[in-house]
Amino acid sequence: MADEGDVLTNLDNMGANTGDDQPAAGIITQYVKDLSVENPSAPDVYQWADQPKVDVQFNIGAEAKGDEVHEVELKINITAAGEKGPAYIIELAYCALIGIRNIPEEQAHAFLFGEAPRIIFPFARRVIADAVRDAGFPPLMIEPIDFNGLYIQQLQAKRAQEGAVTTPTPTA
Repeated sequence: MADEGDVLTNLDNMGANTGDDQPAAGIITQYVKDLSVENPSAPDVYQWADQPKVDVQFNIGAEAKGDEVHEVELKINITAAGEKGPAYIIELAYCALIGIRNIPEEQAHAFLFGEAPRIIFPFARRVIADAVRDAGFPPLMIEPIDFNGLYIQQLQAKRAQEGAVTTPTPTA
């Protein structure tokens, strides 16, 4: 490799690692897979004086779409209801195609269920805020979610449960 100033002129054999064996993970693309906006009490809801109570539920799924490509799906369901009934219901399935190569299974699983949802969440949050606004309500800004913390918490709970199930019980 010849170096002329700060310009590389020969990129052949830049070291022993010339193969495609480096670990890599990243987002290929992201998209709205499904979006449902319901405003079942319109137009009466716009006359209601009480503030609706907002319930936010979410779920994360991942599915292999090839050897090195996975689809991560972040489902968010929101129901806002007041004393007189539902104000709005939003259901969003926001997805990302994730490329993963040369990463051990345990680390890939953590990336798919912890880190990838953290990365795509702000985009899903914007879709929800716009949908709520387009339904005639003030935009809903969902608080950030610690997906990595939740992943670790669920992993520990699963391990504790498996430990309890596999522990032999003494017999008399």
